Amino acid sequence: MTSGGDAPGMNAAIRSVTRTAIYNKIAVKGIYRGYRGLISNEIIDLKTENVSNIIQRGGTILKSARCDEFRTPEGRQKAYATLCEHQINALVVIGGDGSLTGARVLAQEYNFPIVGLPGTIDNDLYGTDITIGYDTALNTVMECVDKIRDTASSHERLFFIEVMGRDAGFLALNGAIAAGAEAAIIPEISLEKDQLAEMIETGFRKSKNSSIVLVAESEVTGGAMGVAERVKTEYPQFDVRVSILGHLQRGGSPSAQDRILATRMGAAAIEALLDDQRNVMIGIQNDDIVHVPFAKAIKNDKPVNRDLLNMLRIISV
Repeated sequence: MTSGGDAPGMNAAIRSVTRTAIYNKIAVKGIYRGYRGLISNEIIDLKTENVSNIIQRGGTILKSARCDEFRTPEGRQKAYATLCEHQINALVVIGGDGSLTGARVLAQEYNFPIVGLPGTIDNDLYGTDITIGYDTALNTVMECVDKIRDTASSHERLFFIEVMGRDAGFLALNGAIAAGAEAAIIPEISLEKDQLAEMIETGFRKSKNSSIVLVAESEVTGGAMGVAERVKTEYPQFDVRVSILGHLQRGGSPSAQDRILATRMGAAAIEALLDDQRNVMIGIQNDDIVHVPFAKAIKNDKPVNRDLLNMLRIISV
């Protein structure tokens, strides 16, 4: 099943899990709408033909939904009853931090084998170098910023572009590097110092006729609107504009990297279950598949690369 926010590459993962299982003579079922579908018994049999021609599609054919009921013991009891009713022996959950947190609780309460796949455009799960959907989202951010730069240059404006990343600045930081932006304002650093003040006081825009800054949507950063309001108040000499990319970042056909990553992880999930692995997330480190305990993947914060931050500061002079 897929759960939480959709991410490009989820369909490639569904395809890989299904076909690897069938190859190993294991019957596969698909659960619609994540944990909500597990509680409400929205389950179908998956055959090879069900996952044909989906590797190139964005979103998820199994749909996704939020489910407050699953947060309760009664909701999880219903979910477990559905698993038993369908004689399901193990579960593969594709999703982000919240989805894997739910998987961990269900696995612990009912001693049930679950393997997770990291499907989130935020790239914020500990124990894996990259998550399914991140590369596609990053390319979408880059393409959008390229287009915005055309109008920013024409009008000599300062653009703040908001990207996703409530608790993590990976999209903002790497998007800024890829698109040649002047700076990135991210939650990891906002807790330590005033990034806006530092950016302007170090001679920001001294040699450019336009500037672009990427801002993570976090409450910590204040988002692009919050940063723009500060500039209008504290630095009124700038002509400021805001662009919020929003759900544009979730859509689109997955990149080659996301298709390959999701396919590798999907196959690895079935192999892990066949090896009696449980309560682990499939990750990738230095291009090798690894098994990360749910507790580590969820509880530990994934560190941002400070060298990349410093490099962005250097090359934006």
